[in-house]
Amino acid sequence: MKIYIFDMEQNICNKNKNEQSYAEVRPEVLECDVVRFQNNKEKWVAFIGLLNNRPYEIFTGLQDDEEGIVLPKNVNKGKIIKCVNPDGTKRYDFQFENKKGYKTTVEGLSEKFNPEYWNYAKLISGVLRYGMPIDRVVKLISSMEMRTDSINTWTAGVERALKKYIPGNSEE
Repeated sequence: MKIYIFDMEQNICNKNKNEQSYAEVRPEVLECDVVRFQNNKEKWVAFIGLLNNRPYEIFTGLQDDEEGIVLPKNVNKGKIIKCVNPDGTKRYDFQFENKKGYKTTVEGLSEKFNPEYWNYAKLISGVLRYGMPIDRVVKLISSMEMRTDSINTWTAGVERALKKYIPGNSEE
């Protein structure tokens, strides 16, 4: 059994005393898949940032929330852009091309979703950045025991959204 120790200060994972694994530095712009899913009667959306065609980060929440994101149904790809605000804080914007080829930007993904989902998504994104195999990430998510039905609904949707990236998986 290998023990992994994450050193967030140095942005490394110590596998053994002599081995180190670095999370790739996030580029300013990442290609993104948009995955919609429905649990019970709730409509959800996941923005999955891809680095080298592999999930690197995920942003997700209710799609039709009053403060949420409303996207045309045909939008299934775009870009997630990391922006630094004048005060030094960071935000992530989603940009896509509409049918006429014009760029449309939705600013502040982090502000569009429930903070609880945002925090869970940050945790999952951290696991993805360090290269945990997708099938194990899905297994980790499915093993999470949440206190409320809405979070359990969210985890089921995130599992389904990430399963499509498991090599050889026929589920979509």
